Amino acid sequence: MKMDTRHSIHREHDHAQMDAASHDQHSGNNQHAGHDKHAGHSPGMFKQRFFVCLGLTLPIIYLSPMFEHWFRYQAIQFPGVNWITPILATIIYFYGGWVFLKGAWYEFRGKIGMMTLVALAITVSFVYSVAVTLGLKGDSFYWELATLVDVMLLGHWMEMASVQGASRALEHLADLVPSIAHKQVNGQIEDVAVSALIEGDRILIRPGEQVPIDGEVVEGVSSVNEAFLTGESRPVTKREHDETVAGSVNGEGALTIKVTRTGDKTTLSQIMRLVEEAQASKSQYQNLADRLAYWLTLIAIGVSALTFVVWLSVGTGGLTFAINRAVSVLVITCPHALGLAIPLVIINATSMSAKHGVLVRNREAFERAKNIKTIAFDKTGTLTEGQFGVQHTYTEGMSEDNALVIAASLESLSEHPLGKAIVTEANHRKNQLKKVTEFQAVPGQGVEGTIDGQQYRVGRPEWVAELKLQLSASLQAGLKEIESRGESAIVLFNDHQALAVFGLADRVRENARKAIDKLHEMGIETVIITGDAEVVAKTVAADLKIDRYYARVLPKDKAALIKRLKADKPTAFVGDGINDAPALSESDLGIAIGAGTNVAIESADLVLVKSDLLDVAYALKLATAAYNKMIQNLFWATGYNVIGIPLAAGIAYPLGIVLSPAVGALFMTISTVVVSINAMLLRRMKS
Repeated sequence: MKMDTRHSIHREHDHAQMDAASHDQHSGNNQHAGHDKHAGHSPGMFKQRFFVCLGLTLPIIYLSPMFEHWFRYQAIQFPGVNWITPILATIIYFYGGWVFLKGAWYEFRGKIGMMTLVALAITVSFVYSVAVTLGLKGDSFYWELATLVDVMLLGHWMEMASVQGASRALEHLADLVPSIAHKQVNGQIEDVAVSALIEGDRILIRPGEQVPIDGEVVEGVSSVNEAFLTGESRPVTKREHDETVAGSVNGEGALTIKVTRTGDKTTLSQIMRLVEEAQASKSQYQNLADRLAYWLTLIAIGVSALTFVVWLSVGTGGLTFAINRAVSVLVITCPHALGLAIPLVIINATSMSAKHGVLVRNREAFERAKNIKTIAFDKTGTLTEGQFGVQHTYTEGMSEDNALVIAASLESLSEHPLGKAIVTEANHRKNQLKKVTEFQAVPGQGVEGTIDGQQYRVGRPEWVAELKLQLSASLQAGLKEIESRGESAIVLFNDHQALAVFGLADRVRENARKAIDKLHEMGIETVIITGDAEVVAKTVAADLKIDRYYARVLPKDKAALIKRLKADKPTAFVGDGINDAPALSESDLGIAIGAGTNVAIESADLVLVKSDLLDVAYALKLATAAYNKMIQNLFWATGYNVIGIPLAAGIAYPLGIVLSPAVGALFMTISTVVVSINAMLLRRMKS
């Protein structure tokens, strides 16, 4: 591709697949110009031109005197046969070569690049050959011109097909949303276009159907598969007040949902926008590739001109040989592979991360992720779920399950968040709750009621003391242990004695321990930054084996602390993207917990859709792997020229080794294939 459009290669495919306006709105002027240069190009176009030109090339090769000599045959002769080759070559030059001629025209108005080299090569070949046909002394090389155009078209076809395959994440996401929804209107169901829905509309999702738009369940219970969003294959149970997202698949039950987001506000649209922006944004390594391609182009033109002058002055082979060498240099130096080296890696990396539930908002920051040595985590909502759970239970005179059933039965009638945590734990253990009579909430203390004829109370430890009841030694020890960990304590007691003490704390996220362990294996230091009390921070840090913690840090002070940390080592910050916006922006790499549907977090560089902290390690590993692939591709795309250019210039001619333009084009195409395959091998990376 053209040098100043390296960052637009994937968008060329998208142009053929999508509305171009969706790309232009995220692009600068240069990007837009680069995009226009290849407007309308697609793998299908290059494929068609390749096969047409290949068909026209076969008669040219058959009628070529060189091939007659090589393979010892006599081509059929008939009146006008000498005009067949020039006519077919002219068609190939204009039909097959037009894309390169047009590309060179655009490059001359900006920065010259690969299209200029190809256009120069085929134009010099064509003009010289036509001149020979019209009477100039020398040997034409129509077959070299034809095969050169064929190989270049084949290379572009392969390139765009590779980019197309890597870019299909957006296309597949777009296919997830049905176009029709079952809207409830005056008690009746009407099929309407999804685009016609507005916030507040109620729609029916039948069993097995895809959810067409984001909404909130107002009626029904069903399991919903959200694998496209979270990567988690297990269905998620949805009931009243739960959120559903467009593209998920309903299970066995019918759901009625109220539309909450439409158009560009839906979760799926936001995901597509983030992936698209990441793939369209400029890369620092892409900038390097652009500069290399530019200088490679200048070197190619200079060496080609020098080669022509030297061979012409030497006199070996005459004008034909000199032009042949010059054209070979132009062709073999084409920065085709260099143009593909970075974009294809980036497209694969961003597509892989999106499929894994990691959305890349800032590609440059993603590239910096390979250098991260410290990761700081917010605690509440990041390392923990932001919801209380029962962590420890101490009992006296009854079993743990029995104490939990009594406490949960009472708390099931309460709205207190600590009470809800006890009910959740009982439900998790599948305990059957008991009937409560004479229930009463005591403000500032807890709740009380009668179960099986016995009065019970659940509440603050101070309530026990106020009622002149005593905690046994074992329960006192348990209460002390709970307080030392910074947990909240709730006591179950009857009219005579305390029966159980429950320690409640913010639940640590699933996979948090595995994530921290994996980061330590990668040699990355972990830190907690929280506004909670020191005892809470210390407990969570010890539980997860986190290296350091900073407690009682106000939201406004988090950014300053991140600034101090990154002055020592490259530092990433993982937060919920709401209160942590300044810290996310200040860090070298801001990673936001997406909480499943809240993906448009503008302050972060990466968004974890699944809120799975293991994805932090995956993102860093992918960034490192992508960087390695970029460096490998840059090395190969430029390194082969060290050997290729001298050979094309004819340095090995005394040894009988001469590269024709077609062979040079073949070598250039092989380098492109190697770069493409190497980029695709990124997909073999394990999480």
